[in-house]
Amino acid sequence: MLRHIAPILLAAIALAACQTAPHPVTPPAGGTGPGPATGGQIPGIVTPLPASTPASYLDLPGWSAATLAPPLEAFRRTCDRFTRRAWDAPLSQSAPWAGTAQDWAPACASLSGPLDETAARRVFESLFVPVEIVDPQAKPRFTGYFEPMYEARRTPEPGFTEPVLALPSDFVANGGSPLQRLPNGTTRPYPPRADITSSITAPVIGWAHPSDVFFLQVQGSGRLIFPDGHTMRAAYAAHNGQPFKSVANWLIETGRITRSEGSMQGIRAWMDRASADDVRRAMNINPRFVFFQALPEGDPGLGPNGAHNVPLTPFGSMAVDPSIHALGVPMFVQTTAPGLGGEWSGLLIAQDTGGAIKGPVRGDIYFGTGFEAGQRAGTMNAPGRLWVLLPRKVAERLYSNGPSAALEPASRAG
Repeated sequence: MLRHIAPILLAAIALAACQTAPHPVTPPAGGTGPGPATGGQIPGIVTPLPASTPASYLDLPGWSAATLAPPLEAFRRTCDRFTRRAWDAPLSQSAPWAGTAQDWAPACASLSGPLDETAARRVFESLFVPVEIVDPQAKPRFTGYFEPMYEARRTPEPGFTEPVLALPSDFVANGGSPLQRLPNGTTRPYPPRADITSSITAPVIGWAHPSDVFFLQVQGSGRLIFPDGHTMRAAYAAHNGQPFKSVANWLIETGRITRSEGSMQGIRAWMDRASADDVRRAMNINPRFVFFQALPEGDPGLGPNGAHNVPLTPFGSMAVDPSIHALGVPMFVQTTAPGLGGEWSGLLIAQDTGGAIKGPVRGDIYFGTGFEAGQRAGTMNAPGRLWVLLPRKVAERLYSNGPSAALEPASRAG
């Protein structure tokens, strides 16, 4: 996926590149937090549990006014992914309560044709049950991310001195712990950034400003624009398996920038006035290194493929924690951000993941491509609430021993 840069919040700059391996959540003995009646839990469900009773659409703040066109477009792409799965296989081993591809087939069929906002809302209300997700640690957080666009060159020149690297030939994929194959045939953990930039040969897909490459790696994907007008996508390929460390925090702790300068603009300004050696030293503080693959731009209105392997839809896609949630599931979010016009609520589809997106009520909303999208996404870092929309049959299983009134279609439950 991509990663976003919040303008003043360092946690945003400390985000890891996208599509990192999920980390299973181990529930404590006896479970924590509220949940559906014990008999309604599906074996293998992990914390956090859904709320003890399902919600009504009347409980969703702003549901009646939420714009549905972007999430509907995103959901149709998700349905295409569902058709490629075994019908009886869970959407996610980490979230078996989300059901199987077969459970989602009726909703996908009902939402596949032309629908205006009113008709789409009726379909969602009749086929889906909203279920609020509860965070036992009470740490809800919603952020925003975007696909950056950067000027690039085919060969290095002043101002464009940092390579955007493709996978080197000695890279051995090994889940979340990639290896380096040495000349004698043995392997070792893939080296950190400092070794890669100083001694490892890899194909170069373009050259850009050092700070642009730095943020491209934080985001995990972007578009490179060349002087001849050609645009390519620098799509995430893999990372070197090293831990992610915040360069922004190091710059602040060492007095190179102030806390108020811990933003994309502030870090780039420091890189512009610092020496090349100082910039390299700062970048090497983060041993994580992201490799890319060059892809055609394709439809410029769509984002790059997310972890669900479908193009991201602006204000229709969101990154979530895959160790807790199933990809492809519609989610209703209430949060706030200047870039969203203040208080905001809307429907989003879980189609991406990210190394810093950890927790049950944790989402990263995709804002789109380019400078304006980045400015808006960068304003976002706030608490909020999250509901998953589950097919009625799935919700009935989840709450089989609990209250059932809210499982009635909205037309009868209100």
